Amino acid sequence: MAIAHAGYKCESGTVRSRMGQSNGIGYRDAVADTLCFHQMHSHIRGLGRVMVFLAAALASASLTIPEGWGEEGVQYSQLGTDVTLSCIGARTGSTVQWRRDGAMALPEGSAIHQDALVLPRASLAAAGTYSCHDEDGSLLHTVSLQLGHLPGVPFVSCRASDYENFSCSWTSSLETFLPTRYITTYRKKSLTGEEKRRNKSGHVGPCLQDPARTGTCTVHRSEFWSSYRLNITEVNPLGSSFRLLDVTMQAIIKPDPPEGLVVEPVPLAPRRLHVSWKYPASWPKEPHFQLRFRLQYRPVIHRSWSVVETVNLSEVITDAFAGLEHVVQVSAKDFLDAGNWSEWSAEARATPVRDPATMATSFAGSREKTHLGISELDSAHSVPAPVNVRMAQSCWLFRQLVPALMLLAFRGSPL
Repeated sequence: MAIAHAGYKCESGTVRSRMGQSNGIGYRDAVADTLCFHQMHSHIRGLGRVMVFLAAALASASLTIPEGWGEEGVQYSQLGTDVTLSCIGARTGSTVQWRRDGAMALPEGSAIHQDALVLPRASLAAAGTYSCHDEDGSLLHTVSLQLGHLPGVPFVSCRASDYENFSCSWTSSLETFLPTRYITTYRKKSLTGEEKRRNKSGHVGPCLQDPARTGTCTVHRSEFWSSYRLNITEVNPLGSSFRLLDVTMQAIIKPDPPEGLVVEPVPLAPRRLHVSWKYPASWPKEPHFQLRFRLQYRPVIHRSWSVVETVNLSEVITDAFAGLEHVVQVSAKDFLDAGNWSEWSAEARATPVRDPATMATSFAGSREKTHLGISELDSAHSVPAPVNVRMAQSCWLFRQLVPALMLLAFRGSPL
């Protein structure tokens, strides 16, 4: 079997290095580091064995799997190539007829050669169900033709939301138009002495795929200080392609956003907001693996953020704008600065209390206007107002005066 690689071509167990590019990494004309082959039995029926190709650096490759995909009566072929459909059951030298279901004629350019139907440079339009018949029109064979591309090298990224597990996700780099499956494995790169004695080639295990989350797999009970090599293999009926990715837990750690964000005004403090939050539920509560936090906040009418960092689960904002609604978010990172900051949490909003001095000034202006209004009313009417009018005016004035007097008395009292 020949294995075509972005930087290597392996035939009959030999390795040749040639110029190439894979994920931005150049390969030199030199003998590659030791290449390790591990045979794995695929769970995909009919595929037989899949070679898991472990290289010493980040790599990707394609290989052809000769075995069929397993569907009876289905032929998979590559787009843009000459496709030959055989008429199984036809007698040698006999004349056969080919027909295509749902079409009056065969695709343009097709020809019959020794009982087989040849479709030159087949396009997607040539896909469909074909049947061959003998001279009497009796059905000899039916085949469903599906056309597509070999798998491209998948795009892979990995992330650890805690220090005990990490997950990898992938997307296909090419629309193949064919059914596709993935084989996901990992190997620990640095082994302890005991691990080397148990398994000299290193442990290869499955990166477990979650049916509920398409395109992701998880390695459980990983070690925070260790490095791993991931093999994500994309397989379709025409062959397979894979990417190898080296990951270090410390580099890919990215906590989930903090939870339970609460923002509250501080009584009698017009420039302060009290903010509190909780650890993300996915982060284990262990004393040796703490998080630190980053708080960002701004008035809703402003665009620029203020940022504060803390190791606590609460913080008091001391430079908020009195009477203006503020928006607040928080993110988390490993305490020792490993990995990356989490995404920002959901927003929380609150408005600081209004400044008592501003309220008193506002009240004083209102009181002057009130006295002016009463004086103008008295000068306009020489007859004293009825008692009920004077009482209503007094009650209104009292309701305006009491809150401000209480504030002024409070401000003058010693704390």
